[in-house]
Amino acid sequence: MRRWNGWGDDTVEVELEAHARGFLEQRIGKGTAPIDASFEQACAALPPGRLPPHPLVDAGAAQRVLHALGQSLPDWLRLRHGHIGAAPDGVAFPECAREVRELLEFSAAHGADVIPHGGGTSVAGHLGAGAGGRPVLSIDMRRMRGMISLDHEARLASFGAGVTGPDLEAQLRAHGYTLGHFPQSFEYSTLGGWIATRSSGQQSLRYGRIEQLFAGGRVETPSGMLEIPTFPASSAGIDLREMVLGSEGRLGILTHASVRISRLPEHEAFHAVFFPSWQEAAQAVRELAQERLALSMLRLSNPTETATMLALAGHARLVGLLGRYLGLRGCGAGKCMLLVGVSGARAQARQALRAALAIARRHRGVHAGRGLGERWRSNRFRSVYLRNAAWAHGYAIDTVETAVDWSRVTPAMESIEQAAARALQAFGERVHAYTHLSHLYPQGASVYSTFVFRLAGDYQADLARWRQLKDRVSDAIVACGGTISHQHGIGVDHAPWLAAEKGELGLGAMDALFRHFDPERRMNPGKLVSG
Repeated sequence: MRRWNGWGDDTVEVELEAHARGFLEQRIGKGTAPIDASFEQACAALPPGRLPPHPLVDAGAAQRVLHALGQSLPDWLRLRHGHIGAAPDGVAFPECAREVRELLEFSAAHGADVIPHGGGTSVAGHLGAGAGGRPVLSIDMRRMRGMISLDHEARLASFGAGVTGPDLEAQLRAHGYTLGHFPQSFEYSTLGGWIATRSSGQQSLRYGRIEQLFAGGRVETPSGMLEIPTFPASSAGIDLREMVLGSEGRLGILTHASVRISRLPEHEAFHAVFFPSWQEAAQAVRELAQERLALSMLRLSNPTETATMLALAGHARLVGLLGRYLGLRGCGAGKCMLLVGVSGARAQARQALRAALAIARRHRGVHAGRGLGERWRSNRFRSVYLRNAAWAHGYAIDTVETAVDWSRVTPAMESIEQAAARALQAFGERVHAYTHLSHLYPQGASVYSTFVFRLAGDYQADLARWRQLKDRVSDAIVACGGTISHQHGIGVDHAPWLAAEKGELGLGAMDALFRHFDPERRMNPGKLVSG
């Protein structure tokens, strides 16, 4: 079963081993295990629902708690401390577009707001009910998960928008295809959620971000059904797909989506390369991105993240041997690890890898083989479970991500980490901050920073620490000219910084678009823009 107040399957445990705890204690101090509220306490704290009975709606406290919040750190604080606050008054589980339409009409008839719910993996505050005073209906789309059609000639597949990553891939792989979209939340997030938040998968260098994969679909809006046909290309005015991409449920509910698929790769491998310094590593990956080699992934860790990953990996003897080998090759304390992924026809993939390694060698890169890369692949959806383990020992983990042009990549990384270091000084606390470039483009790169800090064990105190950290690092992102979100969307957590990116005219245009489809402003209100 899914954890109600943490990440993932409750049968999966990733331990924070003694050496890892010692590593964190040296950097930010010893944590104190908090006392969590129970699920029963959270359910008991909810007031009665305000919606009348409906055959598709579950008004029980258990489902209302399970659909109240996502996976952002403020959401975790509310769940762990039992401060659920506003929650949906009912949860619906439609199985077809007709039932979605029926639920929208039911909500309108009873003055209720609607929050679409996919996998519940949002880390930006997309799922909170807010405090608008109106009843709230959460519409869980995960029963709409089947493959609707498969066009072998056009390489298009259509699915119910509630299909999760593993289910989607299993249905495609039975026919020899893949979508190739693998965000870290892959095991639980849904196709509709990817589209609504403009998701980016770990191998987007080959397969593309979700905006390249989304070809068309249908959206049930309060004003009617919006049909988006599939074309290979079109110059017929505004692209309707762009109105849905990143709309975060404000237009309506995506019921099914057509996506562009690829043949399963004949060969796939992940290799590790180490560089002596960040400067040499950054130059190398920029050249790799601009050469447009047939790679599927480039992921560059800065020195602090490289040291953290190696320290937390365990296998001290093997890590020690690797460190001595790299030291002999010129990669010492400031070394940076690059993961290089190749996918596709065997000959093409191997040729791309040879070309990539040749560029890396020009920048003093040392190829360390497939071991670390394959270990990363086998654990890439498990590493997020460290959030649970860290919490149990009194530590919080949060992230921010942005994207900037190449000339701003290093200054942005440094500014974000420095802002994090200063953020909690007023509380007498330290932050362990580290960064990687998670997606690379010829124009620039995404800058993805992680922060570890101690919990106070009190809801208001922990929320204040998060708020201070979030404000300072988000201000730094805007000051560096970065987007406030490269792959996680806006929700409510990033909304205060959206105006710096879109401007007053841009925000007004989005608001007018939402009003056109949702005149009464009942679809996921408060997300992206106010109201």
